[in-house]
Amino acid sequence: MKTTYYGQSTIEIETGGKKLLFDPFITHNSLAKHIDINSLKPDYILVSHGHGDHVADLLEVQKNSGAKVICIAEIAGWLNSKGVDNVHGMNIGGGFNFDFGRVKMVNAIHSSTMPDGAPGGNPAGFVIYATEGKTIYFAGDTALTYDMKLLEDDNLDWAYLPLGDNYTMGADDAIKAAGFINCKNIIGMHYDSFPVIEINKDEVAEKFVKAGLNLKLPAVGESLDM
Repeated sequence: MKTTYYGQSTIEIETGGKKLLFDPFITHNSLAKHIDINSLKPDYILVSHGHGDHVADLLEVQKNSGAKVICIAEIAGWLNSKGVDNVHGMNIGGGFNFDFGRVKMVNAIHSSTMPDGAPGGNPAGFVIYATEGKTIYFAGDTALTYDMKLLEDDNLDWAYLPLGDNYTMGADDAIKAAGFINCKNIIGMHYDSFPVIEINKDEVAEKFVKAGLNLKLPAVGESLDM
């Protein structure tokens, strides 16, 4: 299993012969200007919520790839109105079995509106129970919430957690979240793309080391084995 970081919260996971792309936001991210979105050919696109820094490239990538979009029901309806029919709508607490594994949609504490002002439903995170045997948590944009404790028995192998503060939890709350979900292997996301979410990587890394956690902060375009 491999993951590639494309900046902000745009993550790709390769598992079971399929590519899963989360929250495509590349062309408007100056840190990802070297990434060509036309090279992205996911089989699935998972969308956590409707804000522009998570869906700016959604329609273009979906058109180029023909990927099935997995998202909350309101975003599914919005996509249908834009002519996208290859959509699987879900809601918080629900799960569904796909050819790469099972997806469960879980709670996130944030807000959600589509770029054109349409309602985006509730924000969400995802747990991926991959057929390869690994379990991955993608938190989406979220505050620290005690609901994360519901994942502590899921034997998570990796978790993607936001670190940028201001719009989401910051590093200190992310460390608490890692404890709630009982996961030692953390990949940071949602930081540095805008001035208000810039982080001091050395300070953040030191905090995670002191907490006994394995934090990865990959460069934009970097891939990691999971």
